[in-house]
Order: sequence, then C-alpha cells, then structure tokens
Amino acid sequence: MAASPPASDTQRTHLLGQTLDEMRAFAAQFELEPYRAAQLRAWIFQRGATAFDQMSDLSKTLRAQLDERAELYRGTITRQTDAADGVAKLLITWPDGAAVETVWIPEPDRHTACISSQVGCPVGCRFCASGLDGVERNLSAGEIVEQAMRVRRLVTRGDTGADAARLSNVVLMGMGEPLANYEQVVHAIRIIMAPDGMGISARRITLSTVGLPAQIRRLAGEHLAINLALSLHAPDDDLRRELIPWGKGVPIAELIDACREYFDRTGREITLEYVLLAGVNDLPAHALRLAELARRLRCNVNLLRYNPVPTLPFERPSAESAFEFQSILRRQGVNAHVRTSRGRDANAACGQLRRASLVPLNGPGAA
Repeated sequence: MAASPPASDTQRTHLLGQTLDEMRAFAAQFELEPYRAAQLRAWIFQRGATAFDQMSDLSKTLRAQLDERAELYRGTITRQTDAADGVAKLLITWPDGAAVETVWIPEPDRHTACISSQVGCPVGCRFCASGLDGVERNLSAGEIVEQAMRVRRLVTRGDTGADAARLSNVVLMGMGEPLANYEQVVHAIRIIMAPDGMGISARRITLSTVGLPAQIRRLAGEHLAINLALSLHAPDDDLRRELIPWGKGVPIAELIDACREYFDRTGREITLEYVLLAGVNDLPAHALRLAELARRLRCNVNLLRYNPVPTLPFERPSAESAFEFQSILRRQGVNAHVRTSRGRDANAACGQLRRASLVPLNGPGAA
C-alpha cells in the first residue's frame, strides 16, 4: 500500500480538505467564534474564493493570519490539453513535485470531473499508463477535493451566479486505486457531498475500484450510498490475473459477493467496467462468460474500447466488434452499453499526460 502524504510541522492547513467541524477547530486556534468557520466555507465553496484577500468581510489582520497558517489551493496546473470534443485534461503538480491528472468531461446534460486518488497507481494493469511507474504516494483529502474544485472553476469560468453552468458529477476514475487510500478518499467524498461543501449528490458520485472486497464492504457501511464501479476487464480469474496482477489473490467470485453486499446495503446498482482489448478479452466466448457473471448481480456493464498507450502491446478493437460484444451481452439479458471514447486527442488514456510530462524531465526510458 502507498505511503501517506508527506507531512510537515510547518505545512499550512489545506482548508479544502476540512469538514465544518475541522474548520471550527481550526478557527478556534485564532480564538474566533464558531460562525467564522461557516463564513470561511461559504467563501471557499459557495463564492469560489481562491485567496484570502478576496474575503472582504474578514479583517485585514485576520486575512494575513490565515494566509500564514492556511492555504486554499495547494497545487498548480502545470499543463492542460484540450480535445476537439471539449474534454480538458489537467496536470496538477503539488509542492513536493508529485503530479496527477484531472479531467473535465462536458456533456449537454452534465459536467463531470474525473479525479485521481493517488500519485501513480499500485495496481499495474498491463494495459494502463497510470501504473507503469508504480505509485508514488497517496493524495490527501484536500488534494482530492481540490481537483474537483479546479474543474468546477473551468465549468463556471469563475461565474458563481444563478445562471452559471454547474459541475454536476464527480467520478473517482483517474490515477490510483481509491480504496487503497480509503480514509482520505472517504473524507474527500464527505466534503464533496456536504451541502455547505461542494453539494454534489451521492447519486452523482462514482468510485471505480479494481476490487478490494474488505474495503467494498466497509464502504457499504459508510452511509454514503455513492455509485460503485468495479473494473473487471476479464470474465475469468486466469485472464484477469494476466491483465491485473495486483488482483491475483482476489477471485472474481469474492468480488461479486462484496458487490452484491454493497447493493443490498445501499440500493445502488453496480457498474462493471470492461475495457475491450482487441483479440485479448473481446471474443464472443468472453462475452458469454461475462454475461454469466453479470446475471449474478444487479448491475449494468460499461464497455470501453481501449485507448492505445505507446510501448504497450494492446490494440483498440473495431467499433463493429465492440457492438457485437454488446449485442451478445444484451441477448443474454445483460444491460450493456458501449461508452463513447472522449478526449482521444488530449492524451486520453489514464496516465498518458503525466508520463508525457515526465519523459522530458527524466529522460527517455527513465522510471
């Protein structure tokens, strides 16, 4: 498991990662009335303040004290790529030099932030760029929330008025395995959901996991009732072990049981995520075995054609083969959809933008 974020006695408090109670405790350090915490949260989450100087109803002295002891936005957007279909991919670099990817996915009826939970990824899926260099560290709750807030600023263009566009959905489908950073991820989700935080409904938050059964069961008891997506990618244990070495000790049957418990306790239908790799897991026989698994759950299946990653030996299947795979599932009574690939001209595959930025810094072939 990845190490916790680096801590420092002199590090300023990251207010984006604080609940209301935590912010009240922070305000108490200044001998401030508890209402000041709610005032700070309103400036941060409702008014979209990016600096303490913008908080005009706080005294200049207090603003200066806050600036010394706390921070709102810790990272810096060091690179942004924009796709022709409107998708924007951000590389956010933290003060320690670690960087993560965050994606804004605009659609006619929603705006989605795809956010990361770790720097790099420990899972090492054979087809994914995120885990090629392993995992560097966990993200703090504040760093997770900050990604969503930065996308919100892109969506609103800084306009927080009644008619402004809104960030409506958050998916933890970026870099990292969210359930391997359990405490910080759950803490961040509570802030994202809080009415005086980002105010995004549980129905519009999705956590994607490669599958940690104990953590899935624990999440079912958190009273969050967010959407859960299981990154399956194979219909049997042998193939899944080849594609996802990190999951060697976790049989698919155990994952299905944990997901069934999650549905029973939350009422949220599970999504099975399945990346189609040409000639590897996209044959009719794979579809039939996947249908057998899917029928054991209240679930739907999201199929995604692979976005190729340079140096990796996997190819993108044709649209025809993807839709035939979907048709087989549907004929077997499974609710299946082929997801539209977005942002392919913006280093779309997870981890590509970060690696593209690391190569010039570290040299060709550097780990």
